[in-house]
Amino acid sequence: MTEETLESTADAGGRKRARGGGGAARRAERSTLKLVSLPYIHRALEPVNVLTAEAVEIIEANADTLMEEVGVEYRGDPEALKMWKDAGADVQGERVHLPRGLCRELMKTAPSTFTQHARNPERSVEIGGKTTVYAPVYGPPFVRDLDGKRRYATIEDFRNFVKLAYMAPAMHHSGGTVCEPVDIPVNKRHLDMVYSHIRYSDKPFMGSVTAPERAEDTVSMAQMVFGEEFVDNNCVLVSLINCNSPMTLDETMLGALKVYARANQACIISPFIVGGAMSPVTVAGTLTQVLCEATSAIAFSQLCRPGAPVIFGTFATAISMQSGAPVFGTPEPAQILMGAAQFARRYNLPFRSGGALTASKLPDAQAAYESANTLWPAMMGGVNFMLHAAGWLEGGLVSSFEKFIMDCDQLAAHQKFAGGVDTSENAQAMAAIREVGPGGHYLGCAHTRENFQSAFHVSNVSDSNSFEQWEAEGGKRTENKANEIARRWLESYQPPSIDQAVDEALREFVEKKKASMPDAFG
Repeated sequence: MTEETLESTADAGGRKRARGGGGAARRAERSTLKLVSLPYIHRALEPVNVLTAEAVEIIEANADTLMEEVGVEYRGDPEALKMWKDAGADVQGERVHLPRGLCRELMKTAPSTFTQHARNPERSVEIGGKTTVYAPVYGPPFVRDLDGKRRYATIEDFRNFVKLAYMAPAMHHSGGTVCEPVDIPVNKRHLDMVYSHIRYSDKPFMGSVTAPERAEDTVSMAQMVFGEEFVDNNCVLVSLINCNSPMTLDETMLGALKVYARANQACIISPFIVGGAMSPVTVAGTLTQVLCEATSAIAFSQLCRPGAPVIFGTFATAISMQSGAPVFGTPEPAQILMGAAQFARRYNLPFRSGGALTASKLPDAQAAYESANTLWPAMMGGVNFMLHAAGWLEGGLVSSFEKFIMDCDQLAAHQKFAGGVDTSENAQAMAAIREVGPGGHYLGCAHTRENFQSAFHVSNVSDSNSFEQWEAEGGKRTENKANEIARRWLESYQPPSIDQAVDEALREFVEKKKASMPDAFG
């Protein structure tokens, strides 16, 4: 399986056929990209544990001590403070001191796995257990466009990323803020973003969290698509709630969390950590803080609505002690990721982390190796929901179309790796070994002819040909090929069908909401 199973079926070498007799129609059909979608991953591999049983006990005990003695701040939300006090916490001002074991007890009502339903039921995904779901980059205000320019993102860029995510075989999810469309007022852009996910894709998507009322708008729009009763009984939205490390949740995040949890929609609870600045410089110290922050907020989601789906998340990177800038692809964040995943499994919760993360400014060698050094620990550590799986550049400041294509190519390879080793009769290949015998070769044997098309992952952007052939074909760099693929996909994009009445209702809702308030860019 190649990443671009959407490859053109035009005649090899561009051979021309005779005119007439519907030839133009046949040529158009042959050159049309065929949309193929890989299902979310069922991992055959057991996750790798980096923490010993003793280390797990030490870190958990230390987190309990932090929650009890230091506490977690719940800022600007009197309702949240009252809810914690009623649950048995010691609330002092905005500081919540949590008795040992209280959060773990409250978390028991959260489901270990759940289905996020897509507008197209065939695209629905299961989150938790031994599954992995890939979602695109999230949050950058800038894009590196297909003309090589770094600039502020627009709603057109946003739509194009949604379209690419819809077309990419190994992308299971439409994501959320795939880039920040700064050409639309801050208080209104969430409406266009949510509508774009619904209209230009039929994969699952994420909701707005930048204000409680914007979360409410997202739920309302989801209800128009799925129906109010269905939304109340099923998860159709996943949304990202970041803890403000160290050990703080603010009014905005708490407000959005309450909206989604009470609506029975999933929240990813993710401490956002730059080690050495927002957490201790050590892996064990950072994991202790992650556990304190994440379990506190996860438990709070269950105070809002017991049984509401939730994902234990973490985003951790190191800091350059020379410049103060975040760095990616280094060993310590990988250990934090895999250690946090162990705790998610210990608490029977789905886990989010990982991604194709890099500080590089271009889709170059640095971007490739730093991304690989984050993607592999995420796969081996057992990540269930992988945000930022494709398109991330410049420490999360930039969404790149070329990097998106390059990352998706690697995601397809990871997906095949995650399937484990086939030991079926065909895979054992005993007949082939007997047929070839000592000193022969397998290029022409029956087994090779029967299996060669699907035997190996074939990269769409890598070049394995001879230097002479590579040079004859234009001497293209990897990012050049990725650029061509992105352009071809966007040119061939066809939107998924949508019920016309639903689409009209959504557009009317967006227009009325926008008309009800003045533009705000701050």
